[in-house]
Amino acid sequence: MGHNDENNPLAERGVLAHVCSILDCFTPEKAEMGVRELARMADMSPSTTGRLLQSMRERGILRQDPETKTYSLGIRLLNWTGVYLSALDIRAIAMPVMADLQASTLETISLYVLDGTDRVCVERLESPQRVRIVARLGLRLPLYAGSAGKVILAYLSTEQTEQILTTVPLLPFTRHTITDAAKLREELAVIQARGYAFSYGEWIEDASGVAAPIFGHDNQVAGALTISGPSQRFDKEVIERYGQQLIPAGREISRAMGSTSNSSYMKDRTRS
Repeated sequence: MGHNDENNPLAERGVLAHVCSILDCFTPEKAEMGVRELARMADMSPSTTGRLLQSMRERGILRQDPETKTYSLGIRLLNWTGVYLSALDIRAIAMPVMADLQASTLETISLYVLDGTDRVCVERLESPQRVRIVARLGLRLPLYAGSAGKVILAYLSTEQTEQILTTVPLLPFTRHTITDAAKLREELAVIQARGYAFSYGEWIEDASGVAAPIFGHDNQVAGALTISGPSQRFDKEVIERYGQQLIPAGREISRAMGSTSNSSYMKDRTRS
């Protein structure tokens, strides 16, 4: 490091770190701020903050209101967001998480995405055990049957959930399929409070599954991650353990997908 850098406040932490600190200050609730407020929140001096803000404004990263002189996020960030979202691949993002789950559970791990009123299997890792459940890629199932479908249904908006429950015929796959709308609503409320869903033979006899939701960049439910296998291997203790593994796994994928909500797994969150 050169002599001039030693006393440079930007060099100590790095310009990029300071820029990130400033950008992290902006939230939907606080979209416009002045120099002093940003300096305080980013833990920098007003003079250093002012220089960075001016440089970021010149590059389109921030914009400044000509009257109030407050700063807000600029159009350049929207361009970067578009590039990021266009390159997003939920399968690639989920695969390392799925591999970890398979290694720790030795069961089949599947990834489902929401498609209309159905869920579609877009990725899966088969159990290495001789007796296992196989989820075929491209498999399309309704949301009311099975752990993955129910957990997606539980975290849709109230309007979406009710539309599905009142328009989609609740036809039985097995004797365990929930075909009563009132009973299904009760089940969804339990899932919402618990943060994960489980099922016993709801679309395949003697097959059980545990699932947690995945949220997209708009903080809306986008899919589900599941652990499935023969019902004889899924007792109450195993289900609870898998549920506690799936919740942080789903959150990890959700964050990588761009979800910023910290309360997505609580049903008393605001639903639109």
